[in-house]
Amino acid sequence: IKQLAKDNDIDISKFEILEWKKSKLIDEFVEEFFELRKHKGISKDECYNYISKDINAFGAMMVRKGMVDGMVSGSMSPTSDVVKSAIWIVRPREGVKTVSSFFVMVTPDENIGSKGRMIFSDCAIVIDPTPEQLVDITINAASACEAFLGAKPLVALLSYSTHGSGAGASVDKVREAVRILRERNVNFDFDGELQFDAAISQSVAELKCPSSKVAGKANVFIFPNLDSGNIGYKIAQRIGKAKAYGPILVGLNKPVNDLSRGCSAEDVYVISLMTLMQVKNGI
Repeated sequence: IKQLAKDNDIDISKFEILEWKKSKLIDEFVEEFFELRKHKGISKDECYNYISKDINAFGAMMVRKGMVDGMVSGSMSPTSDVVKSAIWIVRPREGVKTVSSFFVMVTPDENIGSKGRMIFSDCAIVIDPTPEQLVDITINAASACEAFLGAKPLVALLSYSTHGSGAGASVDKVREAVRILRERNVNFDFDGELQFDAAISQSVAELKCPSSKVAGKANVFIFPNLDSGNIGYKIAQRIGKAKAYGPILVGLNKPVNDLSRGCSAEDVYVISLMTLMQVKNGI
């Protein structure tokens, strides 16, 4: 790092470079992690192996202890390792039942979403959400829309059915989530179940659900499960040429965010900025 900085004429004299595997903090972190997880029957040796061998665990402990404001990881480790450290160590915020994630999707077509920007959720964490978890994911994503897009959320709960055109357990789950959202009287517009074309295309919406306040102009898209969410954002990214920033985790005490192992330097930069926005806005 020092040589790279020197080669590029960058002054890093005010930065601390922490060689974490040699850090004196490891013993302190092991003790705290043991206290967090001893009710699960974990041993001190298991705690030591985890903290000393997984950089995500070490970094998450720095977040927990207030040594840093947030963490960005994942370029060299699976999403599951990043998420596990976040939930085990940083912990969900009080009152939060479902930690979820979202991507900010950016396309050159300003006629879709909010001037070409959209929120996709959940694409990284909750494998097969219950209706109640879908509601939590929806509320988290709507908050993200306001904070990161600066736009009024227009939320589409996605399915292979639009307002009863299809049937099945997955459709029923989305309908139940919509019912709960109505019952909770949330302060944003939403609709479901909607097929993706009805949610994003005004002309399709006019045919399939002309009375909808959301169809044809949605800027937040809630996927019914992790299969569809993960596949959907990658199709948009690789075929649709959208930029995908995330996954950004929502519902933790402090921000911890994940990168794809296929990330670029720009991705690291943008996710770091978004993490700082979470710190600033308390998201």
